[in-house]
Amino acid sequence: MSTGSSRTNGTREAGAPAGGSEGISTFKGEERTLRADRLGTGGLLLSVLAASAILMTVAGVMPTTFGVMGVVGQPLIYVILGAILLLFSLGYSEMSRHVHNAGAFYAYIARGLGPTAGAGASMVALVAYSAMQVGIYGILGFEVSGIFATYLDLTVPWWVFALLSVVGIGLLGWLKIDLSAKVLGVLLVIECILVVIFDVAAIASPGPEGISFQAFNPETLTGAGLGTALCFCVAAFVGFEQAPVYAEETARPQVVVRRVMFLAVGCGVVFLALSSWAMSVAAGPGNIVKAAADAGPGLLFELTESRLGSTYNDILHVLYVTGMIAALLSFHNVVARYAFAMGREGLLPAAFGRTNKTSGAPATGSLLQTGISLVIVAVFAFTDDTKNGDPTVPVLHLFTWMGNIGALGVMVLMAVASFAVIAFFVRRGAAGAQAGRLIASSIAGVALTGIAVVTVKDFDVLVGAGPGSTLSWVLPGIIALAALGGVVFGLVLRSRKPEVHARIGLGNEAFQLDKAASEGATAHS
Repeated sequence: MSTGSSRTNGTREAGAPAGGSEGISTFKGEERTLRADRLGTGGLLLSVLAASAILMTVAGVMPTTFGVMGVVGQPLIYVILGAILLLFSLGYSEMSRHVHNAGAFYAYIARGLGPTAGAGASMVALVAYSAMQVGIYGILGFEVSGIFATYLDLTVPWWVFALLSVVGIGLLGWLKIDLSAKVLGVLLVIECILVVIFDVAAIASPGPEGISFQAFNPETLTGAGLGTALCFCVAAFVGFEQAPVYAEETARPQVVVRRVMFLAVGCGVVFLALSSWAMSVAAGPGNIVKAAADAGPGLLFELTESRLGSTYNDILHVLYVTGMIAALLSFHNVVARYAFAMGREGLLPAAFGRTNKTSGAPATGSLLQTGISLVIVAVFAFTDDTKNGDPTVPVLHLFTWMGNIGALGVMVLMAVASFAVIAFFVRRGAAGAQAGRLIASSIAGVALTGIAVVTVKDFDVLVGAGPGSTLSWVLPGIIALAALGGVVFGLVLRSRKPEVHARIGLGNEAFQLDKAASEGATAHS
């Protein structure tokens, strides 16, 4: 008998349905399940790609990788990482055919490495995705504040727009996923068109060195900044792994989730490699590092204005903001669904495991994410001393610190999930049938673990802190603390509430078993 079956049967034998106090289903209509058949391939693809925020990546991540890390071969890094993530996706997507759970990462880890490990992963996922979203509020607020100052001659603190964005995103998150997918889709299509136009313009009007493929030369992957560049570039791909989070809401999840993951990685590789190459061509491979170091996030806009004019540049600034809004919506939806899954399985209070009866959205999880964002943005706003456009707090602190905490957390989850996939199929006796995918997962797991280790080692570079700074261990320590806290809580559940512990990672499967048992008991009474 497979491991998955034994855990399911053990759960069914644990007794009658548990009460809401333990985070278990109470059978009130659809409150404990997400609505099925709400997303097709297109809607899901747009939702996960939005988290990658193509324009934000081109304007923010690429100049930083060129200028701060000094790595000219950024386009080649995206190709290499794309290959690693495709290997990861082979096993991860196969797992999605067997486990449909809004908790995705932690559910897979629970089914492969055990419920206690899953509990630890759940806390890491909640912290990582929350951190990434909160970080974007900082750079969004700073950019909108700059737009108001430039075009309306109004000086408004960045945190005003950041807080307003938190409330607005919270309201959209409360709405049904179909509306959010439509909003994300429109914004993403426009964003992609703008990036393609820039790429074409850069190649049509190259810098002083002409069209050069030097950025794809392996010899450019040298220097002390290579390890941190890998981490920064991994963050640019974040989003594709979110597809299984929506498995319960998709039509034919066995097919759709897998298809979307490969499409997302493929689209990401093409866009990121092409755009970073175009940027190097526009500035010149020999000058790109200095140009990026001098201009920072403004490099894209400088290169664009000289080729496409100030009007196009103005449009780019506006769409830069809408791209960040799309990313915020995507991250908000993911965090809300993780909270929903955790509430349904007893890892958070039971209220988080219920959906809004009207829209079918995980309402309490949405409120949780909104509350966390409001508190963190308010804390950074309180410490703000921004003057004369100084981006220290909103960009260098809030965006960079939170973004890198999130990126590290996601990398750790991907690495652990790779090994969980192997354990899952081995324990089910399917190692032979899945040999190719398991080999791919092992390679991806080792590679991602290596990148995570280098990231922690060079975290001071990532957050702009000096050698020996406490930030270099305090910030990555947040991920370690989340993992430790989750594992300890899992051990407590195993000792005090074994029936709840046994359900971790089962998601809607456990709910349906409880519902069937309840209906059976009613029929016999």
